[in-house]
Amino acid sequence: MNDAPALRGRIAFQPMRGGLDTAEAERRLARDGANELPTARRRGFFARTLAVLREPMFLLLGAATTLYLVLGDLGEALVLSASVAVVVGITLRQAGKSERALDALRDLSTPQASVLRDGDRVRIDARRLVTGDVVVLGEGDRVPADARLIEATQLGIDESLLTGEASPAPKGACAPSAEAEAEAAPTRDDHVYRGTLVVHGHALAEVVATGARTAVGRIGASLERTNPPRSTLQREIDRAVIVFAAAGLGLCASVTLLYALLRGGWIDALLAGVTLAIANVPEEFPVVLTVFLALGAWRLARERVLTRRIPAIETLGAITVLCVDKTGTLTENRMRIAALRQGGAAWDVVAGVPIGAEFDDLLVRALMACRIDPTDPMERAIVEAAAPRAGAGERTLVREYPLMPGLFARTQVWRTPAGLVGACSGAPEAIADLCRLAPARRESMLADVAVLARHGLRVIAVGALEQPVSLPLPERQDALAFVEAGLVAFADPLREGVAAAVAEATAAGIDVVMLTGDFPETATAIARQAGIDVGDGPLAGAALSVLDDTQLAATCAHRRVFARVTPEHKLRLVEALRTRGEIVAMTGDGVNDAPALKAADVGIAMGRRGTDVAREAAALVLLDDDFVSIVRGIRRGRTIHDNIVRAMRYILAVHVPIMGMALLPLLTGGPLVLWPIHIVFLELVIDPACALVFEHEPAAGDVMRRPPRDPHRTVLGLRLLAGGVLDGALMFAASAFVYATARALRCPDAGVAAATFVALVVGNVGLIALNRGSGLLHKRNHAFWIVAAGTASVLAATLGLPQVGHLFRFEAPPVGVLALAAGLPLAALVPLFLARTRASAPATGHA
Repeated sequence: MNDAPALRGRIAFQPMRGGLDTAEAERRLARDGANELPTARRRGFFARTLAVLREPMFLLLGAATTLYLVLGDLGEALVLSASVAVVVGITLRQAGKSERALDALRDLSTPQASVLRDGDRVRIDARRLVTGDVVVLGEGDRVPADARLIEATQLGIDESLLTGEASPAPKGACAPSAEAEAEAAPTRDDHVYRGTLVVHGHALAEVVATGARTAVGRIGASLERTNPPRSTLQREIDRAVIVFAAAGLGLCASVTLLYALLRGGWIDALLAGVTLAIANVPEEFPVVLTVFLALGAWRLARERVLTRRIPAIETLGAITVLCVDKTGTLTENRMRIAALRQGGAAWDVVAGVPIGAEFDDLLVRALMACRIDPTDPMERAIVEAAAPRAGAGERTLVREYPLMPGLFARTQVWRTPAGLVGACSGAPEAIADLCRLAPARRESMLADVAVLARHGLRVIAVGALEQPVSLPLPERQDALAFVEAGLVAFADPLREGVAAAVAEATAAGIDVVMLTGDFPETATAIARQAGIDVGDGPLAGAALSVLDDTQLAATCAHRRVFARVTPEHKLRLVEALRTRGEIVAMTGDGVNDAPALKAADVGIAMGRRGTDVAREAAALVLLDDDFVSIVRGIRRGRTIHDNIVRAMRYILAVHVPIMGMALLPLLTGGPLVLWPIHIVFLELVIDPACALVFEHEPAAGDVMRRPPRDPHRTVLGLRLLAGGVLDGALMFAASAFVYATARALRCPDAGVAAATFVALVVGNVGLIALNRGSGLLHKRNHAFWIVAAGTASVLAATLGLPQVGHLFRFEAPPVGVLALAAGLPLAALVPLFLARTRASAPATGHA
């Protein structure tokens, strides 16, 4: 350690590392365009309108308009056309809202690039990269553009996207030449290419091509063109639409034939059949799913959770185990040095007591093991404390030894005017092995670590390189000669709100499991602070490794804290938990976490400190790396699923009385109630109710106090179908009673139709209120009151204004009949409403 003063100094950066200035970068961006690959063009307004008009319901409405023109009823045809225009407008607005939500998500998920601008390292939207930019690449990054390497340290790139070769390609910087720059082959050793992945090492590279001019752009490979498979719920809805549509078409054909046989007149028969077809088309099912999931993903983004795969929203409510890392997820990842141990000297953080000069050598050695311009919070804390002690002079990085499998330590070797010097840092066990400590000294060091860890501190050990200058550097760091330098302990406070979030997750039936590379005592201390059940105590990675899959699955039943785990251990734990039938969410941030993230039912990557590889393997990305956001996301996911179920049950229920009242007059010989214009009016209630009211519905009071839902239970199961049909049948019975009463009182046909239509509309609004659940009066949902008020206003106009009533073929019925039509449907729903109020999970898949 006697050469420590020679280690103190600074690292000289060459001028070429400064990159472009902002003004020049903006000029090149305007000249060359954004750094993005060609994608499918977004549909314009007319294309979207045409797509909407091709929907079955609008084709049927067009057929009805044509039939009115054939009958010579121009006024009816015009009114129906205007009504269709209103429905089309609402549908386009819903589609536009979904597209805007997805656009916002795409903007949030745009890759970021670390680049040197104006001499400073900044992170920018990768689309704003230009030729000449100098990008900083690290392990786990996806290369944002084609670039020539300026500097590289043990760089390995996964180029399988271009070459098909699975093994990482070694890369290194070399002097450029004009001939080499003109070479088109996308496999050069001194170039990196857009879309490839940094598997290990780090580098500086100068951008030489962006956008469509990159190697990927030239060969036309664009991941955006891949169509993702449809989710389980989407396939379920597809099947339901086909079944209901087929049944509806058969019923419509029967009604048309029945009308023609009983009443004669094929044009009127076709109108009756088309009316029933419009009432029966279940176009709301796919609309609800598309709108709810798209807007749900947008709402999750507002909770700081980015959805990369929409089907993950369906799975959120079914999660039973949540596996989380400690550092940065449960804790703030805002490290500060809290204790130092060097030989017999000790320093612990106390207000007003600075670190003494006797720890200079330890801090300088720790500084030497840090990366240049580090982003790791522990390394930044070391730099802050050690930089003032480093003195003058220069040093040049000669060799970096990264972490090795089974050896949690890294080494950096520097050339100084005094010769080669260096240091290693990492897990105390690994440093003890590298320093070849005697058993007694090793036991003493680990005892000091345990004492610090029990206070919740994260501890690393530091070793000093003692390598003779005359000897060449070996290929492996465990072949170097080290001596013990000391221990550095860091405090990383628990994030605000974590304990409450853990309690909320536990109340929701979700087991929170901590997976960390830290010392077991540190993990246990933080777990207790967070409120995680320690169970039988922590299980270390070494003990986990000797368990077979069956033993590990059994161990997972009573262990909640796993320490000193590797990415391989994380993968085994996820698989073991899933073997037990658990629905597992898993957090991760590193390159090697990708297999565990993919294996989990819901992979959650860290947005700030996570690598591109981890983010692409995950279904969700935490934009703030905060555990609290995960629990908020689960709450939102459960709410979205509940609201989808509410909407589906409402859709099933509301079509029953409409179809029943389209068919009943034919069977009883009474006046027809429903014509196409009436169905359009009802659609003006149904569509906003599905897309606005239920999507805006707040979470149920017990949403995080009930166990996770069964992921294998279908949404449109027998229970939901039976419940929806029962609700609808009750409304049909109320409407039929009003119809029969009005006829018994010898009301004119127009009065019978008006009274029955009022019963249908009031019952429709009542079904919305019923399926909102028990929170009708105390849960705020402005959309519901807007729909209810708008419906009441238009309905009043049809009864109070003769001109409007004529268009609807209505005549105001007697006051008594009108009161019956308005009150009976709501009275019929009261028992159902009270029953759901008493239920523990109203109007959801748990009901």
